[in-house]
Amino acid sequence: MTGTVTTQHDIINIIPALRRFACRLCAGRQFDADDLVQETMVRAIANLDKFQPGTNLKSWLFTIMNNINLTKCVRGRREVVGINDIGGMSPSLLPTQEWTIRGHEFERAMEDLSPSYRQVATKVLIEGSSYEDAAVAFGCALGTVKSRVSRARDALARSLGDTVGAAAQI
Repeated sequence: MTGTVTTQHDIINIIPALRRFACRLCAGRQFDADDLVQETMVRAIANLDKFQPGTNLKSWLFTIMNNINLTKCVRGRREVVGINDIGGMSPSLLPTQEWTIRGHEFERAMEDLSPSYRQVATKVLIEGSSYEDAAVAFGCALGTVKSRVSRARDALARSLGDTVGAAAQI
């Protein structure tokens, strides 16, 4: 047991040298150097039973640190820059409760539309029919359908509180 206590005490005394070595390995980036020292200490303590008394403890610790650093460098070359940030590129979603509330607001806004606008909006915007198919279904001109859809979009956007580019965003 005394060998372990002495070894732990010796490890603590080597920390300043480990920090200097880590700063050189990390090109002076203090946070990276501190992380490297910490990871070295964790691995050294976890593998203390593998240290052979009578060998150079400082060399053993420096070897652990160097191996950790080399592993990070190899991984860094294999990683594609920015690949971890793909999650940040996806649009954020509102919580389920807000979607439910917005859905109810949309239903009310649709009910407030005049019947001719509501029918065309339902056919084109909700069911996904083309303008041409809607014109045939309602027996009116293509331009009439486009006009009604445009006005319905504007009315929905205003009703839902979207005043910027109302027609383009719905």
